[in-house]
Amino acid sequence: MQFAFFGSSLVSAYWNGAATYYRGLLKALAARGHSVAFYEPDAFERQAHRDIDDPDWARVTVFQPDAEGLQRSLDAAASADVVVKFSGVGVLDRELEQAVVDMKRPNRTVLFWDVDAPATLDSIFADPADPLRHQIPRYDAVMTYGGGEAVVSAYEKLGAKACLPIYNAVDPATHHRVEPEDRFRTDLAFLGNRLPDREARVEEFFLNPAAKLPERRFLLGGNGWADKPMSSNIDYIGHVYTRDHNALNSSALAVLNINRESMARYGASPPTRIFEAAGAAACIVTDAWEGIEQFLEPDREILLAATGDEVAAHVEALDPERARAIGDAACRRVLAAHTYSHRAEQLEAILEGREALQEAI
Repeated sequence: MQFAFFGSSLVSAYWNGAATYYRGLLKALAARGHSVAFYEPDAFERQAHRDIDDPDWARVTVFQPDAEGLQRSLDAAASADVVVKFSGVGVLDRELEQAVVDMKRPNRTVLFWDVDAPATLDSIFADPADPLRHQIPRYDAVMTYGGGEAVVSAYEKLGAKACLPIYNAVDPATHHRVEPEDRFRTDLAFLGNRLPDREARVEEFFLNPAAKLPERRFLLGGNGWADKPMSSNIDYIGHVYTRDHNALNSSALAVLNINRESMARYGASPPTRIFEAAGAAACIVTDAWEGIEQFLEPDREILLAATGDEVAAHVEALDPERARAIGDAACRRVLAAHTYSHRAEQLEAILEGREALQEAI
């Protein structure tokens, strides 16, 4: 099949947390013999902060974020069998949502693929005039990278013909254990950009535990935190390029995941960071949310924390031997059941009619 994807960026993870997901899934599709094209706007300085060159497994087109640039990309995508509009492109989202659904043909499948379904759904239900509300029933299906039954039910209420989660996963060729590096040695590392519905949870699950454990070292990576008050035992290192993620995950005693508020509320939304860290055999501590056991077993493959105090307790109790055992168990689990090869096979099955989509379109 020929796939055409419209998304935020395949080649840059700068203010673009979905990049790992795009890369893993599209690379796996290409490995299964499919043709992959990705169209992304030149926006938000992403091209100036590229993490990778254009890959050999996808044709990348960077278009100017205006009507002419968009139309050229739509014309180029017209030969595809499957056209996908990812959520959160950042510019021209409304125009793309309309244009892609208008490309629907008897021999062409059009999909809306939501990489932040909790936030999208909250926005739609808060605004009866949201144009996407009226376009969802026209798409052949809505795909999501998380959310479980709560997200599926919400999209079905909006008239989606089908809503099918394709969860985050790991590409073991990209995310794996490496030799530790002194610059990333710490007791607890957290990597995430500063966003409105994340900030309070970062205070609760990271900044407060750090303040309570002044003898421990903490490391904070991501954009936007430079002016945030924090205790002196936190090393803030700014944006961490994807080429350094393995080293960070392999060097810290433990790695913290904090879901944004909306994702935690819906549950069943494991972010890319969990699978990246598990692929590197990191000991992961995560804020507790419903559905985590579908992916990793609590206490054996991942540590759960319902409060910041519980994060602090995990850090105090961990030693290198136990941290390594938990990380190794997580790595074994994701390699066995949660790679992007598994996800690509699932998508292939859906599009070929071996799952619910065929009945819906």
